[in-house]
Amino acid sequence: MSVAITGGYVVPVAGEPIDGGTVLIRDGKIVAVGADVEVPDDARVVDATGSWVLPGFVEAHGHLGVHEEGEGWAGQDTNEMTDPNGARLRALDAINAADQGFADALAGGVTTAVVKPGSGNVIGGQTVAVKCWGRTADEMLLRNPVSVKSALGENPKRVYGDQKKLPSTRQGVAAVIRDALTKAQDYVARRDAADGPFDRDTTSEVLAKVLSGELPWCQHCHRADDIATALRLADEFGYRLIVNHGTEGHLIADLLAEKDVPVIIGPLFTSRSKVEVRNRSLRNPGILARAGVRIAITTDHPVVPIHFLVHQVTLAVKEGLDPKVGLESITVNPAAIMGLDDRVGSLRPGLDADVVIWSGDPLDVMSRATNVFVDGREVYRYENGREVVQSPFHSE
Repeated sequence: MSVAITGGYVVPVAGEPIDGGTVLIRDGKIVAVGADVEVPDDARVVDATGSWVLPGFVEAHGHLGVHEEGEGWAGQDTNEMTDPNGARLRALDAINAADQGFADALAGGVTTAVVKPGSGNVIGGQTVAVKCWGRTADEMLLRNPVSVKSALGENPKRVYGDQKKLPSTRQGVAAVIRDALTKAQDYVARRDAADGPFDRDTTSEVLAKVLSGELPWCQHCHRADDIATALRLADEFGYRLIVNHGTEGHLIADLLAEKDVPVIIGPLFTSRSKVEVRNRSLRNPGILARAGVRIAITTDHPVVPIHFLVHQVTLAVKEGLDPKVGLESITVNPAAIMGLDDRVGSLRPGLDADVVIWSGDPLDVMSRATNVFVDGREVYRYENGREVVQSPFHSE
């Protein structure tokens, strides 16, 4: 069956807004967006008059399902802090689809999330993109793997320094990355030269995909000196770098722009809890964007609850970020940065029908998501003062 969302102020993000527009959905895909879309007779019509219609938001960096809320130790599967090099680890294998955070995501208009291992390890593991509704991670799966997560700075040096083992300094952290990638280079040479059976190494196989450019390198780094190390390592090994957090990225914004390195910046609703984030400011996204850096804004859920994603954008706009770039930072930009823009991030024919109806401008903190569609299915609505989330689980 088709679904036609009609009469709303349609904001495709990748194109100009359409007042009184229609978004037509069929078989889980967007098939038409415009002012004069022919609505099939058998379509379910959703009247969005007086409302805004946008693509579902994309959270580019978080820990939904692997750092479960309200579960404590039992639901904490973010960091495997027993080996500095965890490239073979997969966030996909730790996602609990029943995490309350997924329902919160829908309430905040977030329909896609890139779930990442934490930053306790130097190389944390493989990230995965999922939709925010489903019974299992496999049913929610958008793409796996999406990138490899790595961390510079305070976290890995603290974790392993406390264990009295490498790495306990920034020198050691960089050395672990160099050693791992050099080993992967040697592994690829042996593998390619092998004539017959070959002993596979799952860690080096993953890192080989980084070296070949198949998988980007998501580098956790806050301080400007750590971002400089991230740029140095990327130049040395030739991989595709994505800076994650980038709290002091504004201090070297020209270098990031020159090298065309995107920044997934945030979380922005936090205290200055450690040295690395003492320069955290809601002004920083605007500074980076004006310098020509492609930015995405992140909650780093559960550091900031995921349904506050758009509110971080609102306050960044208040502090100088262009409103258009603000919406792009949680839609088309994270989708493009993480290689998902062939599926999500805007309203255009051929993309997944992840569509959200808002009561008004989503950058107005008084607006709320009233209807959320994931793959063309309405999974959330707000009516009569209460939230209704369609459960993906079936019970007798």
